[in-house]
Amino acid sequence: MCEDNQTEVAEFLLLGFQNFHTLKSLLFIVFFLCYVVALNGNLIIILLISINDHLKIPMFYFLKHLAISDLILTTTIIPMMLEVILKDGITISVTACIIQTHCFTIIGIVQCLLIAIMSYDRYLAICNPLHYNSIMDPHMCLQMVLWTWLLVVFVSGEFVLVYQLHFCGGNNIDHFFCDSGPVIKLSTSDRSLFVLVDLILSILVIFLPFAFIIVTYVFISFAILQLSSTNGRWKAFSTCSSHLTTVCTYYGTLMTIYLTPSDKRSPNTNKFMSFFYIVTTPLMNPIIYSLRNQEIRKSFKMFLRNIKTLNVH
Repeated sequence: MCEDNQTEVAEFLLLGFQNFHTLKSLLFIVFFLCYVVALNGNLIIILLISINDHLKIPMFYFLKHLAISDLILTTTIIPMMLEVILKDGITISVTACIIQTHCFTIIGIVQCLLIAIMSYDRYLAICNPLHYNSIMDPHMCLQMVLWTWLLVVFVSGEFVLVYQLHFCGGNNIDHFFCDSGPVIKLSTSDRSLFVLVDLILSILVIFLPFAFIIVTYVFISFAILQLSSTNGRWKAFSTCSSHLTTVCTYYGTLMTIYLTPSDKRSPNTNKFMSFFYIVTTPLMNPIIYSLRNQEIRKSFKMFLRNIKTLNVH
């Protein structure tokens, strides 16, 4: 509870990019265009995989759900961020702020698990190709994706602790969205239990999947090196190059943000690193898979031809 001389905070003030007031218009245009491209790119990926039978294979099935999570992530954060830029800061209720933090965390967990599942798919395809179709059948793929989304229900208990925290006095958040770190720092309650639970969950749902990805790619590397022909090695590597690029982009930005001490970085550095994670990764995934995957490129060209044919008629 708040002390007698303190008032319980009902709203937070998101400060946004206060030090970049003169660049407000430029920031809005750049971030808006990034959001539009990321939104349309992921929608196209989802549409192409949904309507093309030859793309209904495990890797693309998981990619579709990764694109769905990217859509949810950007839509949860970017529209509010654009409003923050236009208005030089906005107020948001404590409840709405915690819900946004909760959604942001959930999608981050889903993405970690989906990327780990995609690495397992590549491992089976390269290291155990004879049993690939029998293991990665549609029923198994559906179960893996369902458990990925359902698992976040079990880890949501962490935010029961957040709802029990009290916020008294300060309500300024020097960020463009309700990230968990700045929000928790404003609490005047004992945060030790939340910090402990957050650490345990981070190990379980972020670092263990990352360790699993590393192990699968070690086995994949050994399998590729054992191939006799150079062409065979290149073909095997190309089947997982897009996913490996996604892993490096996603975990590279995630670890840069959350493993380096935030108190040693300026608030503006934190904001732009968060922007890189929230926007750049969802923006790059469709580009990576479109440029590096022949099936996606062919399907997209066919899709454009069909649209032109409909317009002509």
